[in-house]
Amino acid sequence: MARVIYVVFLSIFMFIIPSVQNANAQVTRKLVKRKTVKKKHTVGRVSSKRVKYKKQRRKVVSIRTLPTNRKIIKHRGNKYYYANNRFYTYSRGRYIVITPKIGFRVRTLPVGYRKVVFRGRNYFSFNGVFYLQKDNEYEVVEPEIGTIVYELPDEYEKVTINNYTYYEFSNVLYEKIQVNGTRAYEVIGFVEQ
Repeated sequence: MARVIYVVFLSIFMFIIPSVQNANAQVTRKLVKRKTVKKKHTVGRVSSKRVKYKKQRRKVVSIRTLPTNRKIIKHRGNKYYYANNRFYTYSRGRYIVITPKIGFRVRTLPVGYRKVVFRGRNYFSFNGVFYLQKDNEYEVVEPEIGTIVYELPDEYEKVTINNYTYYEFSNVLYEKIQVNGTRAYEVIGFVEQ
């Protein structure tokens, strides 16, 4: 008799309980709409006199020598250098790291670039610099207002305009927003010198 009860319980555990677990383990997929939460600020072009920087001094990075694999870029009569995914200018015996000027062209994108699609245009972004493909090269361009990126370069600065806090890098103003619960930054304007 005990053996019959044991067999009945064993069969219940072997057939009924696994089927219940399988029923609970089914996955349902929902169509998720992209939700962007933002503050609705667009500042456009702002005079540098209206922008207040949180830190008054900028850190200047320079080196004495460039690697041998550097490339020389001539832009508007000036010589610039490109090595190790950075742009440099020569001043007082040192090479100073700079953000490339609008119009710079390179043949290959920096290692680690990200593709950003906005209004049907394929931008390529690396360290706060935006590129568009032109012929067989990539030209440094201003991003369009409304472009969204998910990270800022390490050298960004916090700024205040009309008592609102934004983020600035290379004269591009960003506002922190949420996209599907993820932190992102939207281009909202530019600082004019």
